[in-house]
Amino acid sequence: MRQVDTLFINGPVLTQGPAGLLDPGLLAVRGGRIVTVAPYAPGDEAGFAANETIDLSRRRHLLMPGLVNAHTHAAMTLFRGLADDLPLMEWLTRYIFPVERNLTAEWVFWGTQLACLEMIAGGTTTFCDMYLFEQAAAEAAEQAGLRALVGEVLYDFPSPNYGPPEAGLRYSRDLIARWRGHDRIRIAVEPHAPYTCSPDLLRQCARLAEESEVPLIIHLAETGHEEATIRERHGLSPVRHLERLGLLSSRLIADHAVHLADDEIDLLAARGVAVAHNPESNMKLASGTAPLPALLRAGVRVGIGTDGCASNNNLDMFQEMDSAAKLQKVTRLDPTALPATTVVRLATAMGAEALGLGTLTGSLEQGKAADLILVDFDQPHLTPVYDYASHLVYAARGADVTDTMVAGRWLLRDRAFTTLDPERVLDQVRRISRRISELVTPAQNAST
Repeated sequence: MRQVDTLFINGPVLTQGPAGLLDPGLLAVRGGRIVTVAPYAPGDEAGFAANETIDLSRRRHLLMPGLVNAHTHAAMTLFRGLADDLPLMEWLTRYIFPVERNLTAEWVFWGTQLACLEMIAGGTTTFCDMYLFEQAAAEAAEQAGLRALVGEVLYDFPSPNYGPPEAGLRYSRDLIARWRGHDRIRIAVEPHAPYTCSPDLLRQCARLAEESEVPLIIHLAETGHEEATIRERHGLSPVRHLERLGLLSSRLIADHAVHLADDEIDLLAARGVAVAHNPESNMKLASGTAPLPALLRAGVRVGIGTDGCASNNNLDMFQEMDSAAKLQKVTRLDPTALPATTVVRLATAMGAEALGLGTLTGSLEQGKAADLILVDFDQPHLTPVYDYASHLVYAARGADVTDTMVAGRWLLRDRAFTTLDPERVLDQVRRISRRISELVTPAQNAST
């Protein structure tokens, strides 16, 4: 008889691994890892001594991997709804950057904890973050129990965190050293974008990522304005600009990657670059539609991200999956452009691979971390069930998640948080929001 911590039996298990869908399936967790995943037959549970046994059939729950949010700015939950319906550059330069000049580590901590609450409740177990005061963001994610890849945003102008641009690399280096070896929190080097970072800064970022053996993450080819700006400054497209600087490699994760020529897609694939696709942010800011089918055909590693709450305005990965699928269909006038089965993989196994975490999470396989969620299918909008992937993409929503586990630890149990105090987090964010409102000028308020 095998001693395990948690045993799931007698219900559908969507592994996103070689085993596919097991219905019914059995999954056992011990020490934060998956030790068994197999088809289930009545009586199989007798081979285990479990601290907790969950019969999936009793509640008509689906067991599946936790979702992977491949790109966000978690603390921007503080700016949700602050300045909507604006072009990207106006949104950034007139609203976001001015308010961000007043950011503090405390603000980022509570904004990130608010994001963690939202992600945990919606079934996200891993997220990739780019923002300011990322030491505070890492601490917030660590306390929440989530898995995270985080990095300080770097650019050519002073930061409210580290001050002059030259101090940004030192801050990133210290962040890498401080969190190296942590079981859930990892660090990346994260220059903001080609239009906010000089060639010299971009080269230095690439060297630091290479020396430290961590990912390099950048916004790339997000808008037509970026395309025009980089061509004017450097005579090349953003992708070709990074190629000339030596940044295109399997270490690089390109956020957005909307404006790509066919040969640039081939170049990204050849260099092993990964892409974080953000359909709802791209739609809301009218940035364009990323050539997702072409990227996948070329073999580019792709994940799905929500972007930040100032440009989305939520962190619901189920909604993001729905948008990702439908956007490709309507843009290409092809209902087969992006099938539901592919989209679920983008939000789980493929997303983990894009972040360099594919051997650890993203699928339910023996030896991987027990990062998993339970989705309640005993509801009118999820009945009947002919295809689980179809429902997950086109019918389910974050509120259908009842339980969230990371590394074998429950973060959400029967829709109750176990690691964070939601009332305290919400009170702190409401306090901060009053200060943010004071920073927005009357003219800016009127224009929104």
